[in-house]
Amino acid sequence: MTIKAKLKLLPLVFAALALPGLAFANSDSAKLSSNPKNWAQANGDYWQQRYSTLNQINKDNVKSMKVAWTFSTGVLRGHEGGPLVIGDTLFIHSAFPNKVFAINLDDQTIKWKYTPVQDPSVIPVMCCDTVNRGLAYAEGKIFLQQADTTLVALDAKSGKVIWSVKNGNPKIGETNTNVPHIYKDKVVTGISGGEFGVQGFVAAYDINSGKQVWKCYSVGPDDQLCFDPDKTMTWTNGKMASVGKDSSLKTWKGDQWKIGGGTTWGWYGYDSSLNLMYYGSGNPSTWNPSQRPGDNKWSMTIFARDVDTGKAKWVYQMTPFDEWDFDGINEMILADIPVHGKQTKAVVHFDRNGFGYTLDRVTGALLVAEKYDPTVNWATHVDMKTGRPAVVSKYSTAQNGPDVNTKGVCPAALGTKDQQPASFSPQTGLFYVPTNHVCMDYEPFKVEYTAGQPYVGATLSMFPAPGSHGGMGNFITWDAGKGKIVQSKPEKFSVWSGVLTTAGGIACYGTLEGYLKCVDAKNINKELYKFKTPSGIIGNVNTWEFKGKQYIGILSGIGGWAGIGLAAGLEKDTDGLGAVGGYRELNKYTELGGTLTVFSLP
Repeated sequence: MTIKAKLKLLPLVFAALALPGLAFANSDSAKLSSNPKNWAQANGDYWQQRYSTLNQINKDNVKSMKVAWTFSTGVLRGHEGGPLVIGDTLFIHSAFPNKVFAINLDDQTIKWKYTPVQDPSVIPVMCCDTVNRGLAYAEGKIFLQQADTTLVALDAKSGKVIWSVKNGNPKIGETNTNVPHIYKDKVVTGISGGEFGVQGFVAAYDINSGKQVWKCYSVGPDDQLCFDPDKTMTWTNGKMASVGKDSSLKTWKGDQWKIGGGTTWGWYGYDSSLNLMYYGSGNPSTWNPSQRPGDNKWSMTIFARDVDTGKAKWVYQMTPFDEWDFDGINEMILADIPVHGKQTKAVVHFDRNGFGYTLDRVTGALLVAEKYDPTVNWATHVDMKTGRPAVVSKYSTAQNGPDVNTKGVCPAALGTKDQQPASFSPQTGLFYVPTNHVCMDYEPFKVEYTAGQPYVGATLSMFPAPGSHGGMGNFITWDAGKGKIVQSKPEKFSVWSGVLTTAGGIACYGTLEGYLKCVDAKNINKELYKFKTPSGIIGNVNTWEFKGKQYIGILSGIGGWAGIGLAAGLEKDTDGLGAVGGYRELNKYTELGGTLTVFSLP
């Protein structure tokens, strides 16, 4: 190439570098995500911040919002996740059978519909309703992770299948509910099935061919973990140190790791400048801790992996030897924030166990670990030197033993927060967190493993946190640099919706009764807007712009773990792993039905 030709290319190179992650991420996905008119990734961007720079709808005029249009998916189970918007097209998904619709934003007509043919026998193997958390887009393709583990690439213009590949085996309890994530030339996905004794993993596939590029497990031998025993690091005695050989195997009895859980059905973050993806692994199997002595590494763990190879750079286990089903799969939000007064490249994670964690995303060093609900009682604190929680004996289901009902554990198994993703506003420097304010009684019992059958081994009852405001949820703001709740807004039921914050100074979320609420981002107790949607909300709030007008959309459709009683017609209090009794009153407020409700200013 001549010098003159090279000079002509320089402006293009610098333009690419000006867009966050464009040079090192998937250029199409990064470019689309950098344009606030789109909502091109499930949580808005690679950093999972769920923040938009759009400000046409703001704290002064949001009170005037009206419904612009609605769309029904025609499916009656729980609807998590939300739509993607690329240019003039909105893409929306449903719960099982995982329909996908392409909607023309000009007139809301259906451009195409994809309805996969799936064996309904997969439904009983899905733990906590037949939810799906959404779609991914890159290079003219829509990516869907079906419940039966089939990963599909669809032509975004026609809906025709370009390729499909099986990611797991439902006959042994492996299913999928997660969003696929696009990094570079790969689509990365996880697996569900921790309640069926599967061995959790993440896998990367080529976006053009569907060929598997790498697959790395959560538990097991080093080669399956994609660990380098000398180079994969973890927090040890107040500093980072190598994990050493067989770091997982040494913490399991015999070959229990083969049915050890550690599934990966959450939301992943990605720092393109480091080429690292961040995600969490779920509970160890079974829920009866007496049957699996040891720390059960690396379940309940934050992983930082190289996107090209899957190699783990660092890991941090939040809940060693989990005794309460405190899955660690919740979203990993990346933010550059001051931590203890020092500007830090951080990864922030609100764990099911009730602790909000801030780690250095470059090194994996533990920086903050504090309770983000004052009722959390199973541990007094996290020892910042060892990184281990200080467990309270009274609430230890292992110490109390099988067939003993351990009462009053806070939070309940569904955690101080489940999968519903929080938001970070660079405008305020705060995190906006939808939380559960729920406690439980937990009685473990012996259970035998049979492939494809539930491998739980515990009976649960759930109830509102006692001695509090009487409700089952709070919407909070959180200072991740200090590990402190800034404000807390009580809600009658758990806040099971993904949050949206915007440059317009608002924070919006949905409630299980079905309300979309928008509050002042600087004072969340100042409610600015409230609208009752057709069904309870476990989906996420998104925003986009079309033809100069900003829209806000919310996917409603009661279900998920909290709404499993309504979604599946369950009656017994301990059904739904304890959620049916805890959320029984929901039937007075809402009914089934998947609906996207879209709002705008008049």
